[in-house]
Amino acid sequence: MDKAQARQIIKDVFENPFDKSSFTSFIRNLLNSFEDAPLSYKGNIIYDAFDQHISTMERIGKYSDNEFKIDILIVKLKKETSVERARTMQRNFIARYLNGSRGGELKDAALVAFISPNEEDWRFSLVKMDYKFEETKSRKIKVRETFTPARRWSFLVGSNENSHTAQQQLVPLLQDTENNPTLARIEQAFNIESVTKEFYQKYKELYLNLKDNCTEKELKRSKQFREELNSKGIDEVSFTKKLLGQIVFLYFIQKKGWLGVPKDKTWGNGDRRYLRTLLDKAIASKQNFYADYLKYLFYNALATEHRGSSDPSYYKKLDCKIPFLNGGLFEADYDWEKTDINIPNNFFTNKNKTKEGDEGDGILDVFDRYNFTVKEDEPLEKEVAVDPEMLGKVFENLLEVKDRKSKGAYYTPREIVHYMCQESLINYLDVTLNSDPASYIKIGDEQTDAFGNTTKKGQLDLEAKTGEVVKVPKSDIEEFIRHGIAALENDVRVESKGKETDTYFYQIPLSIRAHAAELDEALETIRICDPAIGSGAFPVGMMTEIVKARQVLTTYLPEAY
Repeated sequence: MDKAQARQIIKDVFENPFDKSSFTSFIRNLLNSFEDAPLSYKGNIIYDAFDQHISTMERIGKYSDNEFKIDILIVKLKKETSVERARTMQRNFIARYLNGSRGGELKDAALVAFISPNEEDWRFSLVKMDYKFEETKSRKIKVRETFTPARRWSFLVGSNENSHTAQQQLVPLLQDTENNPTLARIEQAFNIESVTKEFYQKYKELYLNLKDNCTEKELKRSKQFREELNSKGIDEVSFTKKLLGQIVFLYFIQKKGWLGVPKDKTWGNGDRRYLRTLLDKAIASKQNFYADYLKYLFYNALATEHRGSSDPSYYKKLDCKIPFLNGGLFEADYDWEKTDINIPNNFFTNKNKTKEGDEGDGILDVFDRYNFTVKEDEPLEKEVAVDPEMLGKVFENLLEVKDRKSKGAYYTPREIVHYMCQESLINYLDVTLNSDPASYIKIGDEQTDAFGNTTKKGQLDLEAKTGEVVKVPKSDIEEFIRHGIAALENDVRVESKGKETDTYFYQIPLSIRAHAAELDEALETIRICDPAIGSGAFPVGMMTEIVKARQVLTTYLPEAY
């Protein structure tokens, strides 16, 4: 299969509402072949811990790479919002299926289509199990029953999404008709790092093109503009970086439906292609996109809180609701109302052909090809899309080395942030619940006070009193923080029924359940200090971990708590 055919197949499947026939054909091309193995799950066959979320599950086939077993599944969700929001539930549901909870055989992974009720939006996912094994008393090796987490990588697709990223990632698999892909090769196709690198490279090309071919000339043309920016230590480099930063930030905002919201609608109901809509309007009316639209959106609508009006968020010039963002990104560096600067529209959209064969290499042309997600990646959940972490990476990598050192602008990879947050919480909860106030006894008569020893050098000779009571073993805290969310639906079901069964039994350790109120109080009263806060990745990561942990603990708290 040639590249053009492969790209068209992905485009036809991923840029349209879900169609079972097209999806099955796509999977057959992706894997070269698979065993037809139809099986349907619905009604009371769906695990009752998930029946409020899952309508049906259908297996259409099985695949093996001679080492790992992979099922191909279609899961129909009950709520429209579940495709985007209930990510943990979806992952846990597939994990329960793959680990053979009802006596079935163990599977290593699944390729899954998660479909919204209207089938307009859906998610194509790879779910892979992280099995943990243990030795039984008879010295046999079996899968550990408690905590068998799954990892998931996903493309958000459908009639409202672009398939450029999916094409870049999946085309090589479709083109290779000679070799059946291994699980490792399929997993590589869902690798977010290659998307991140590609997007940054495109972003850098846009930056260089705009700086060298537009803003520098515009600065020279507009004496007033140049003098005003230069007086504040701003040049074409700074102006270009900020402009691109403003635009890419708004791609995340419009993804949430917060731009172009009709006056009578609530947040979330805006135009998810709002910048493109404005650009099309500017071109149709033969206006300049930056001068007539963007600068008003940036420096008036977004940067100003319109107090005193009946609806402070309504912006009359654009006839829609626009959120007030006071972070400084949209504070003007020049007198934008009195200074004319016209960036040609073809820097935002054009008909130029790219080396990949796409049409248009303008700023919005490039950004429109990518899927943007406002969801932060988690250790077990990754969206194959441009996420907010990209803002930090762009900021760091576009700085000169000397500036990076002087500003301390080094972006910590998310995997490291997750590790730091979880380890910090584990140790905090261990100390808070298991360590009584320290008390010490003196050793020898030569120790005269709490600050030193008159005859000995070095650290004080102090011995802690023994007999400390451990309420929650640290190993249980580690399991709770790292994998507790994987047990949520299961343990909610056990609690609601009031008893354990052969199918449903507690997965969270007894010590966690018994001391849920104390753990919850410790998490509620925790204080986080991050002096070198930078982009805020650590406190935001901590907040995410705390919310997940307290969500799990809620299951075991008394109703009156």
